This record gives sequence, structure tokens and C-alpha cells, in this order.
Amino acid sequence: MSDIVTMEKITSLCKRRGFIYQSSEIYGGLSSAWDYGPLGVELKNRIAQFWWKEMTQLHDNIVGIDAAILMHPKVWEASGHVANFSDPLVDCKGCKMRFREDQLEEEFRKNKKCPNCGGELTEPRMFNLMFKTSIGPVQDASSVVYLRPETAQGIYVNFKNVVQTSRVKIPFGIAQIGKAFRNEITTKNFIFRTCEFEQMEMQYFIKPGEDDKWFEYWKKERIEYYEKLGIRKNKLRFHQHGPNELAFYAKDAYDVEYEFPFGFSEIEGIHNRTDYDLGQHTKFCGKEQNYLDEETKERFVPYVIETSAGLTRQVLVVLADAYDEDEAQGETRTVLRFHPKIAPVTVGVFPLVKKDGLAELAKKIELDLREEFSTFYDHGGAIGRRYRRQDEIGTPYGITIDYETKENNTVTLRFRDSMEQVRVNVNELSARIRQEIKDYKRS
Repeated sequence: MSDIVTMEKITSLCKRRGFIYQSSEIYGGLSSAWDYGPLGVELKNRIAQFWWKEMTQLHDNIVGIDAAILMHPKVWEASGHVANFSDPLVDCKGCKMRFREDQLEEEFRKNKKCPNCGGELTEPRMFNLMFKTSIGPVQDASSVVYLRPETAQGIYVNFKNVVQTSRVKIPFGIAQIGKAFRNEITTKNFIFRTCEFEQMEMQYFIKPGEDDKWFEYWKKERIEYYEKLGIRKNKLRFHQHGPNELAFYAKDAYDVEYEFPFGFSEIEGIHNRTDYDLGQHTKFCGKEQNYLDEETKERFVPYVIETSAGLTRQVLVVLADAYDEDEAQGETRTVLRFHPKIAPVTVGVFPLVKKDGLAELAKKIELDLREEFSTFYDHGGAIGRRYRRQDEIGTPYGITIDYETKENNTVTLRFRDSMEQVRVNVNELSARIRQEIKDYKRS
């Protein structure tokens, strides 16, 4: 397996094959904004579906919601975002570049010199990361709203609604996938840090005093999730937040980190948020956000264990982990070794030649498989070239219809990772592919 995986190679492949484009590219592009192309949106949606199944369908005590992006501004006062969601910024008086002071190396902070040009830096000033806008025809203080910087608060403000309408009992979780927005000053590494992104969050409500047990449970569950997703174990690690990193509301926090080409970086957080959020909303809205245990008749404000993952970051994780180069038939083969469950295209179908009815037969097989799998039909060029094109977009299985198909109703089933080929009866194709997906293990 090649260890030469760079962000340049990943970015180039994404543009070339229709995974991810620069936003508004025909106008010169917009910094930190990206559009997902035909393959990219399929990959992103499959990861989201994989997470949703893992977090809701496979648990009988986790339900989902989809809260609005725009919320009452008091929500963000209660959560602490208005007062605390800020970064210290400095500007260079010479080249006019802007930096987060807390991310500058000690030498530059101490000497107040610009790392770009050596010029003098301004004194730091706090900058709130929330996007502010207004609602209604008049723009004044009463019309101010924010684009949400996280999806979690939409869960907290609906805590009572879910308890009253879903008959859930503690311990239980509420899951959500949705867009969030942060006015990041420093955006970098392709889609790793952007101003607009998608989160996959689950808030698990528990009885106070049981938080340590459930915190360890969700740490284990979340690291195992990435292995199910097909991510290599040696590329993953935990990072515990130290005293200087821990958020003011958190009792304990761990990041799941992945080793990208630019080093280990956070892809998910597991946080013990105690009863801070529900307690804050009780204070600000004046309505008790508590829970009544019907068996003990005890009433309490639940503690919360949060799992917060970035969907757009997981797309980058999957791309970086799947990217590989190997030697095949005297040339370098670029291949994306996606887990078949999340590959944008599951099966490529190819007639050996377009004549003698093979193309028509191949199209019929492709249409039958399309009912169950994501398929792609291609009859252009040499069969080896067609295989290579599908390898580069991560298609795990290829089916070739040849003259033998007309004789005995069998086709060639090719495996992306090993390039092995076997003959399979057309009537058994769907069952065979289903089983291959179920048994898949990355070599």
C-alpha cells in the first residue's frame, strides 16, 4: 500500500472525478466554500445514512429530530455562545494578514511579529464566530438572529417536546444531522475547516451520577464506528482535553483524531456536558427542563453525554483513508478503497464489446441490479480502461458481460481491491454482491 498520500492528490482527484468542486469557481471561487459533485453528494449521503442507522436504527432508545437553522437569539445567550464563542485575533500592520493569536507560535506571540512578513502585529481583540443576520423587513436590534454554530442546541430546546411525544425513558438519546456555520478566520486543508459544514450529533440524556459509566460506553461505541466505516485502526487515536482545552461546561472530553496527510486532527468529540445546557435553558426561558422518573417519582435535570462528529470531515477521512496507488499491469493504478456500504457506485456493468447483443444484455443486467444497488453502465473503450476508471472512483465490484454469458448465463465478477475475477450466474448476482458487502474486510 502506498504511503504517499497528499492533500494535493486528494484535491486533484476530487475535482477531476466529480467529488468536490470549489464553490462559485467560474467567478474565481469563494474561500472555504465547496460544492459536492455527483459522486461527492452520493458519498456524503451514504456516510450520513451509515451514521444515522448506527445511531438510531440500531438503538431502541435513540430518536431523531431536524431542528431549524434559525433559532430565537435567546438560545445563544443561554448556551454561552454570545458571550464566549470568540477567538483572539491580531492583524499585521504591514501585509494586513489576520491571525488567531492563540494559534501563533510562541516566538511570534512574544515578539508581536507577523509570521508572513515580519511586520508589527496589532493588540489582540476578540471576534465572535457566529454569523449574524436579521429577520423581517426592518434591520434593528429586535430583528437580530444567528446562523447556528452547532446543531446541539436545537436538540436541547426540544428536550421536553421529545419526552412528551415519544415516550422515551432515560437513558435515551436524540440525534440530528444538519448544517452549522462558523465565521472561521483561518480555513485550511480543503474541506477540513470551512465556514459552512454539516454536523452529526447525538445528545444522550442520563441520570446524574451515571455519567462516568455512559461516557466510557460512548467512547467505545464511537471508536468502533470508524472501524465499521472501514477506517484503518492504526490511523485513529483518542486525545483527552487537558485543563486548558476543556470547555467551561464540560466535565470531561475526548476527541477522536485521524492521521491526515497534514497530521492527526479532530474528527469527533465525546463530551460530558453535565446538566449545563438544560440548566441554562431553564434559567433563560423560565420553564423547567427536567425529567420525571415515573418509577421512583424523582425529578431531576439530566446529564448529557454528547457525541459530535463532522459529516464533511468524515468525507475527508474516508477519501484520505481510501486513497491508494499500486502497480497493475505495468502502470500505476489509483484506487479508492471505500467500504462497499458507502461507495458512491457499488457496481459497474460493462459489455465486453458493443456488438452481437452484448450491450443490450449488459444494460438489462444493470437495470435489474439498479433496483438494489448504485450502478454505472459503461461501454466505451478497452475493458481494462473501464476497470481503471471505476477503481479511481472506488467502485468495489465490476461485472463484465461477454460471449460466454450468452452461452451459459454467467458473467465475470471483478473485485476492486484484489482485481480477482470469478464467474457468477446472472440469477445469483444480487445475492453474491449482498454477501460480499456483508463480509467485506479491507486487506
